[in-house]
Amino acid sequence: MTSIKDFIQNEVLLPRLTHDGILVVYDADGRYRELCLELATDARRVIDASESSIESRETAMAALQGLGARESGVESMLVYVPAPLPVTDEDKQRDPFALYTTCGAVFPDGDGDEYLSLCLKAKPDRSTEIRHVFEDNPNPAFEVIDAIGGGTGWPHLQTVLGVESARDMLFALLAPSTKQKQALKKEEAWAGEVRQLLESCLGLKLLTRSKSWSAVADELWRYILFSEFVFDLPESESLPDALADVPRAAIAAKPMVEDVCDRLRNDRRTQPVYIERAEGIEGDLKLRELCRDIVDLGRRDTFAFEERTFFTLVLEAINNEDRDAVRGILEHHSRSIWLSKGESQVQWLLLEAAADLIEACDDAARQLPDHSQNQDALIDFYTVSLREVDRLEREFEQAAGDYVDVEGTLNDVVSRARQIYAKLIGRVQGTFLKHTEATGWPPSGRLANADVFDRLIAPRLQESGRKVAFILIDALRYELGVALEKQLAEDGQVELRAAFAPLPSVTVVGMAALLPRAGKELVLGRKDNAVVPAVAGKTLANVTQRMDLLRDQYGVRFAEVPLAEFVRKQPDVNGDVDLLVVRSNTIDSHLETAPEMALRMVQESLKQIRVALHRLRTLGFLEVVIATDHGFFLNSADGPGDVCAKPPGTNWVNVHDRCLLGDGSPDAVNFVAPCASLGIRGEFGQAAFPRAMVSYRAGEWYVHGGISLQEAVVPVITVKMESQRPEGPQAPTINLRYVRQAKRITTRLPVMEIEVAAGDLFSQGSTFEVLLEAHDKDGNVVGEAKPGGPVDAATRVIALKPGETVQVPLRMDLEFEGQFTVKVLDPTTLAAHCRLDLATDYTV
Repeated sequence: MTSIKDFIQNEVLLPRLTHDGILVVYDADGRYRELCLELATDARRVIDASESSIESRETAMAALQGLGARESGVESMLVYVPAPLPVTDEDKQRDPFALYTTCGAVFPDGDGDEYLSLCLKAKPDRSTEIRHVFEDNPNPAFEVIDAIGGGTGWPHLQTVLGVESARDMLFALLAPSTKQKQALKKEEAWAGEVRQLLESCLGLKLLTRSKSWSAVADELWRYILFSEFVFDLPESESLPDALADVPRAAIAAKPMVEDVCDRLRNDRRTQPVYIERAEGIEGDLKLRELCRDIVDLGRRDTFAFEERTFFTLVLEAINNEDRDAVRGILEHHSRSIWLSKGESQVQWLLLEAAADLIEACDDAARQLPDHSQNQDALIDFYTVSLREVDRLEREFEQAAGDYVDVEGTLNDVVSRARQIYAKLIGRVQGTFLKHTEATGWPPSGRLANADVFDRLIAPRLQESGRKVAFILIDALRYELGVALEKQLAEDGQVELRAAFAPLPSVTVVGMAALLPRAGKELVLGRKDNAVVPAVAGKTLANVTQRMDLLRDQYGVRFAEVPLAEFVRKQPDVNGDVDLLVVRSNTIDSHLETAPEMALRMVQESLKQIRVALHRLRTLGFLEVVIATDHGFFLNSADGPGDVCAKPPGTNWVNVHDRCLLGDGSPDAVNFVAPCASLGIRGEFGQAAFPRAMVSYRAGEWYVHGGISLQEAVVPVITVKMESQRPEGPQAPTINLRYVRQAKRITTRLPVMEIEVAAGDLFSQGSTFEVLLEAHDKDGNVVGEAKPGGPVDAATRVIALKPGETVQVPLRMDLEFEGQFTVKVLDPTTLAAHCRLDLATDYTV
């Protein structure tokens, strides 16, 4: 067994001396003098400054000169100084040996060189006993440290468990491998040694008289987890009287306890058993009930019920606008083992989404004055930066819709985030309307949505044999276009442009504007007190009439198909077809009917678009234009009285409760302008819009039809694909596990673990994208990855790196029960990489 003196000489001092050539040892207590002098050799000079300061200075200078000349055979020098380490500049100026520290190494150098730290490093398996010694004597002799353990080992335990250190043995006793468990059951010779080990390392005197591993493990788990829980309690909190007599370790064992607990929580092989044990101990000791009055439970994740401490802290930080504290807590908790409980993860995803939204709103509010000079500057600010706030708000509303807050714990945070977002958008809207009143709409010199067909599609169709797909997605607002562009980047050359929807920003007008000659010939008429668009004299009140206009112009060169049908069945397309329109109104129709629940359909539509591109390539459509009719605004902060009164005037036609066409005059709450200044042609003289982001009807959550950046700035995406899909990195091996390692789920938010094998299948820094879905026996989707964390909130795509493991909650349909298969899918082809068969075990 290595002595403490040998450890300091060979593991601490000599490596530094060998590396730097010069080492100065400061030792006010005279503890290290003899071991330093023992290091002297012909090639290694040791200067002892404790004998004579003047002589030692001269000797040190001569040794330094000889070391530099390399003539005396001296290869290194150690200067022993019986004084404290100089810290301040004044101390260093007074110390004649400080100059040697600038060209060499110094001891002690940091907390790791404290005597206690060196002893713990020398005998890591005896840390508890060493700390007990230092509690009684802060400067124990080397002989005292060497006597700790008395040379006693645990040969039977080491042999049975196949490990050497005490830490490894404790870990194995708590969570043995199958082989270790079998070995523990075969013999009992280790039973006596385990009592010595636990008392020596943890201060645990086993109460059980059984010699079985399970009995020892039960007592050890309770002891070590409860000890960590108590260690983590702040001094301001006291342990309930009912728990005062529960066995726990002394403070000297704290490093060993925390090290073992951290290892159990961080090793994915032991996480399931840790969760099971911790939940059982929490229940047996009634910790949730007994500790309900403790405000601060510390910072560690011993038991699941402790999350309320973090909840309280982060809620307070959000309310106090302490951004650093919010980020710190969320970052800490992002590594919590209790995120493997789906319900917990949903709560924290909502908190994180709220914090992200509030932070982004604060940043945007500060930047807004620098981008408000004119309409162009504000639009550029929106398309580059401000649209990110809309993305975060949509993701926040998705998270809020997924979490049923029965106790109202997060009500204040949710309301606060919504109000902050509404306040920012209100400021933006006021600035936008001021500039629009002065310059009109759409902005000049930019791409109007009504010109998209004539500029991006018609010229391509003039060339014989050139095929173009035109994908029309209802209500694909600009920030969704940005998310889609990122997902399509690997499918070809992708370009995203901002276009400007015609007013009113409703489907019937916006879709008509995407047809040929709309930029010059789109007009709005009145029929049965409704607005009806027309192009080239042809009424375009519905999708059939719009498709007929294209059919009349292009004949057999034209075909159209709903996006869902195209993805599901991939219908045959005649080889003569050069213009294929693929259309979807899924986003708009679901948001119109059930907006709070329909945001998840956004993900389904974007997934379908990506699959559609793969199938379009196989049909020879290598050029794709993706466009939309209008955007939208989520008025989630809408409350009683948030409704706009109609402006003075007559003969108004109400268009989707955000626009009036007719004749009237502006007032304090209404923006009214001539239709000609807003690009509206037809029989109407004026258009009116609420100045605020509200409607002419109360209770509207999904808002469009009016004039705002969210409603009227829309994406246009062009994609140019190769005839064959570019080969990316070879698909890696992917492993899929249910974190509870069971065959049945007892929650509608089971957490799945996806692991990507490391190796040379990837180029450096590359990523691999997948989808996670649950399918019933007929192939119907009955569960999808919960957005947030590693799951992209817009597309549900999970981007993985080689060697990475992520945990993803699977949101099961409320109505489903029975057997199902979880699949990891290619987001482009929907081919399965791997699958896992499970079944539900809950009552619907």
